[in-house]
Amino acid sequence: MRMHLSTAAGFLLLAGVGAAAAQDIIIEPEQETVIREYVKKQPLASVKIPGVELNIGSTLPETVELHEVPETKYRYVVVDNRTVVVDPGTRKIIKIIE
Repeated sequence: MRMHLSTAAGFLLLAGVGAAAAQDIIIEPEQETVIREYVKKQPLASVKIPGVELNIGSTLPETVELHEVPETKYRYVVVDNRTVVVDPGTRKIIKIIE
């Protein structure tokens, strides 16, 4: 019985590590500077997205239009007056700029 519990605990631990790693996209400081400067120069109207919490790792629905940030691979949108940086492949929030 002890072996089964250890195996189950190991799988749960690995699943948690995998989920955390998927959310841990780190934007290099140079890229963050490019993003911050660009969104200041290109302000967008703020939108509301009912039912979506603005947290790192949250996924934005396909109905939300994402805007390109030149010189980066990221997209952004302004939600509830907060600039949200998104991975366009997964539509997951990777940074919230206050």
